[in-house]
Amino acid sequence: MAKRTSPTVRRRRLAAELKRLRKEAGKTREEVADFVACAPATITKIESAATTAPPAYVARMLELYGVDGAEKEAWLVIAKQARKRGWWQSYNDAIPNWFSVYVGLEQEASKIREYECEIIPGLLQTEGYIRAVMDAAPTIPSDEEVERRVAVRLKRQELLENGDAPDVWVILNEAAVRREVGGPEVMREQLAHLVELSQLNTVTLQVLPFSAGAHPALQHGFTILGFAEPTDPDVVYVEYATGGLYLELRSEVDIYGTYFDHLRAKALAPDESRRLIMELSQQVS
Repeated sequence: MAKRTSPTVRRRRLAAELKRLRKEAGKTREEVADFVACAPATITKIESAATTAPPAYVARMLELYGVDGAEKEAWLVIAKQARKRGWWQSYNDAIPNWFSVYVGLEQEASKIREYECEIIPGLLQTEGYIRAVMDAAPTIPSDEEVERRVAVRLKRQELLENGDAPDVWVILNEAAVRREVGGPEVMREQLAHLVELSQLNTVTLQVLPFSAGAHPALQHGFTILGFAEPTDPDVVYVEYATGGLYLELRSEVDIYGTYFDHLRAKALAPDESRRLIMELSQQVS
């Protein structure tokens, strides 16, 4: 089976390397822009992964930095991969740009660690639950928008069925599995789906019980995305009402990694969590 790849991850990898090479070569962005024949702002955007660099620009930049031979060819291949369209970009009308970035990162992640306070994560939601969540939105999208958004979420879930599926470790606050979303039938189906997913080799599911008391992530949920390539640093994603925050500084990622470890220690063991979810499913009326 083909390895999962994402132009979003390739763009980030290329951006980080071009920035590192420029600094190593002792060049300013203005000097690079003059050599490439573009605006300094373009170099800034390329180095921050805010835009995708044309391969011709990358070739000139590598030339300036003294990179040649096989190494240059390898980076030009990555530059071309970064310009390919991911499947999610066909749904730009249904998902905002800030979330499109997340889907692109998720597509190539080898490890996903997530804590959710109030809601079942998108990767684990049933279609009925997805629709119930969308129905609860303060601004009601059109029927067509709903169908497109549902399609995106279901398409994302294909990751879990992939032979190259990422290792997914989800910790759910007890509120997320007790809150009845969409009515009894929808919630029973959702809880049964969680039980089924928890038995996959690549999925670990824990419930953080109310009895655990205070914990480090009382304010919000978060996701930590890890990647197989050492050159692709972990990313923390925190979502809020109107956007998403991406944290990439090692110090920030480490803090959230520590949070996750604390939550994991406070949460019920996977087997206990599965039993609780099964019991709650039977109690839904």
